[in-house]
Amino acid sequence: MFRTKRTGLVRRLWRSRAPVEGDGEADTRTHGSGGCCMGKSTKVAGKTSAGTEAELKALTHSILKKIKEKQLEGLLQAVESKGGARSPCLLLPSKVDTKLGQQSYSLPLLLYKVFRWSDLRHCSELKRLSCCESYGKINPELVCCNPHHMSRLCELESPPPPYSRYPMDFLKPPDSLDSGPSSTETGGTTYSAPVGLSDSQALQESGDRSHWCVVAYWEEKTRVGRLYSVQEPSLDIFYDLPQGNGFCLGQLSSDNKSPLVQMVRTKIGYGIQLSREPDGVWAYNRSCYPIFIKSATLDNPDSRTLLVHKVFPGFSIKAFDFEKADSLQRPNDHEFTQQPRTGFTVQISFVKGWGQCYTRQFISSCPCWLEVIFNNR
Repeated sequence: MFRTKRTGLVRRLWRSRAPVEGDGEADTRTHGSGGCCMGKSTKVAGKTSAGTEAELKALTHSILKKIKEKQLEGLLQAVESKGGARSPCLLLPSKVDTKLGQQSYSLPLLLYKVFRWSDLRHCSELKRLSCCESYGKINPELVCCNPHHMSRLCELESPPPPYSRYPMDFLKPPDSLDSGPSSTETGGTTYSAPVGLSDSQALQESGDRSHWCVVAYWEEKTRVGRLYSVQEPSLDIFYDLPQGNGFCLGQLSSDNKSPLVQMVRTKIGYGIQLSREPDGVWAYNRSCYPIFIKSATLDNPDSRTLLVHKVFPGFSIKAFDFEKADSLQRPNDHEFTQQPRTGFTVQISFVKGWGQCYTRQFISSCPCWLEVIFNNR
């Protein structure tokens, strides 16, 4: 019996569905018992029953078989690459409900559950990525159902856990600029400080367009490469990405032979995406491991010390708020008086955290980390 192309695509998609929490295969790195990025997910007791699994399979197959082949190919590309490859929007009717057992789901929610987050309960737990056609649209007739055009919304605990507080960092001044520019790409166009410009010049201007931030990559106390100036609305920072352009850390030349640094480098993977949006700058963790963020605008304005926030894979957090940063006044904060840029700087560590709960008290002890300096003009 001949199998149609559509049937083959549907079967491949079903084989690539997200593991169900409790079946021993789910990626527990997207959750945790502590930290500031909590999905507020409920634990699933035991495996999914065979009846529920069969019902879910039948429902998913019936939905997918109604989708155009070209759309199925785009969805399959997104699912099999785990968001690493550029994939088109999957525009489907937004007001179609499906029923699984006694539970009703909207069509987008069901596809997000099947192909990305089996524990997802409501679309309010999600944030749409700025690259998506449905971004910023309110109640559209068609909505994108590509699960990799979404991220889980990172909710900060209140009050923050005490382990995340840490004393002031003393960072090594920028290294000499004898090396070439740090910008690299894997397709498309990227922008960076041209060879010969000093850091101060790169901070002021890059090319003929104003930048909104610059990024420095550090390995422990040594900065690798030059400042990367950002003019585009979003930037991918990664070690290894199947498709994309941006700041490729994997192509930087580093003399650091530390086994820990080399190990963490390989775990950066798809890395992070920074995007400037109307309400601030968001950081999306595209990698398979947590990232750790310190930002003045994530904290209570009355806090005497900044916090380190843990962001799990697949989650987004509003890492910086320009309006809030402008209003920050901490005359008694030693960190602010010693480092005037602190209010407009975000520090992000890959894989390894720092602070009082960790052996690393300062971010300058972390193997691989970023310093993002925002343009406040």
